[in-house]
Amino acid sequence: MIKSTLDVTIISVIIPAYNSEKTIKETIQSVLNQTFTNFELIIINDGSQDSTLDIITQIKDPRIKVFSYPNAGGNVSRNRGLNRAVGEFVSFLDADDLWTPDKLKSQLKALQENLTAKVAYSWTDYIDEKSEIVLSGTHVTANGDVYEKLLVTNFLENGSNPLIRREALIELGGFDESLCAAQDWDMWLRLACKFDFICVPSAQTLYRIIANSVSSNLVRQEKACLQVLEKAYKERSLALKNIWNLSLANLYKYLTCKALQKPFNRQKGLTAAKFLWNYVLNDSSRLQHITFTSKLLLKILIILLMPSLLESITNQRKVRSQKAETLFNT
Repeated sequence: MIKSTLDVTIISVIIPAYNSEKTIKETIQSVLNQTFTNFELIIINDGSQDSTLDIITQIKDPRIKVFSYPNAGGNVSRNRGLNRAVGEFVSFLDADDLWTPDKLKSQLKALQENLTAKVAYSWTDYIDEKSEIVLSGTHVTANGDVYEKLLVTNFLENGSNPLIRREALIELGGFDESLCAAQDWDMWLRLACKFDFICVPSAQTLYRIIANSVSSNLVRQEKACLQVLEKAYKERSLALKNIWNLSLANLYKYLTCKALQKPFNRQKGLTAAKFLWNYVLNDSSRLQHITFTSKLLLKILIILLMPSLLESITNQRKVRSQKAETLFNT
């Protein structure tokens, strides 16, 4: 068992923060509210130009350590935090995501009870800008050698999820700073290639969905994800050759759905159409998924031809949902 003496930091939590004034206080509070308390909280201020640093410095807790650098991006910030970490375990948290209070305690317990595992992960649910849950994640449970399953789909879903033995991260050299996106998936795959995972079957990571109208980000994400997949398949190419198309199908299904999130515009509709085509090409079960594909295609057509109509329908559904919730709570 791992010693939990007060003079030894067990967990290092690392938050990279760039222009996060709207969410950083709530994110930090979700760490300070953890039922497990023997941690250090390392915040890497990545050249923020807003009031992020002012907000952080107003929060008084001896476990918080703040370091400011010129802007260099999330990969570099995570690695900077890792280089300063002293805990035996490390967990990363994006500056707009949240944890439930039992997250660290549950994941640490899982690793203590499964000494062959180097990574513990939990399920994810999705929240909006008001921190209200709007969508459940995939809630996949996988233990042991999860490499093949992780290639098919990133079931950890985000970079705010796992608790990892620091020695494993150091052995792998930290995050790949050459990637412009999909850095977390790349890291989880590199960990899974060498180490066992253990799942805590509970939704403990709350990932915030923030609308982004820049379609070039999706194209950039596509390029990075393909890089990650190509590199990962080289590790076990012969054993995993049969699931390459399934990996691509799931990737393009994810990118299509992401492109169809608000706000709606014609450029995102065109990008979604391209992604949908690649999804269909790579999906060997396309005939079984014809209803799902048709719904995506219909939404794309509405975005391309009548984007304001889709916006109106979405807003009406939201209003009806809010009214139903109000009636239920009265």
